[in-house]
Amino acid sequence: MLQTCFYRGTVTHTRLLPFRHQFAYRVFSALFDLDAVAQQSRKNWFFSHNRWNILAFFDRDHGGRDGSSPRAWIDGILRTNGYAPDGWRVWLHCFPRLFGYVFNPLSIYFCCDSAGVLRVILYDVRNTFGDKHGYLIPVTEPDGPIRQTCAKGFHVSPFFPVEGAYRFDLMPPDARYTARISLEAEGKPQFFATQTGERRPFSDREIIKLVARHPLMTLKIIGAIHWEALWIWRKGARFYGRPTPPKTEVTAIIPIDPPSKLVRQPQTLAG
Repeated sequence: MLQTCFYRGTVTHTRLLPFRHQFAYRVFSALFDLDAVAQQSRKNWFFSHNRWNILAFFDRDHGGRDGSSPRAWIDGILRTNGYAPDGWRVWLHCFPRLFGYVFNPLSIYFCCDSAGVLRVILYDVRNTFGDKHGYLIPVTEPDGPIRQTCAKGFHVSPFFPVEGAYRFDLMPPDARYTARISLEAEGKPQFFATQTGERRPFSDREIIKLVARHPLMTLKIIGAIHWEALWIWRKGARFYGRPTPPKTEVTAIIPIDPPSKLVRQPQTLAG
């Protein structure tokens, strides 16, 4: 059952080719009801919406990243791609700001219709150059394990080209959170990242406990990305320069017959 909460767990990155390289670090994340972030901030001393606190949610960190409402942004994305989100609820899984700083390599929007059925997921990817791109994929089996694929169309790591395909394997957030993103190219797995966590209540007491365990989490995330990139480079991985970001803000996927095959449908919002 989706509910505003924290998840305390681990992120693991594993590179498989041309050599194996793996690292893991402990993190905590949050699941937010985008229609109730401001209300949630009024319930907690140590969490705020659009103002500094120990933990915070700033609108400009999400969606269009221009300070506008993330809910209005995702609704626009959905409408542009043929959905009617009136009456829907949208849940965002991400890292919150910690002492004023945050970096989200991946934010996931879970979009549920008025009956509470998970209809579509947006994977919002960001690289360390400040670029971002999203993959909007319909959910064909909302009650079981979610398995989705799409072509890679955005530069993330300088040690992988912009080619291949992503596979997303996850369950809707509940008592546990598990998400695995795999990159495949030429029929071979290249890389996968996994985040797991156990649900914790969204309370001031839990905020203090989580921050005490992870006081420098944002710096750890950014530092780990660059530190591990240095090791990968020293091991001899090929370096790929930063290409021009996609012209579209989101790549939308529509199912075709048979349902297991997915095609790209670019949409018109400028990125």
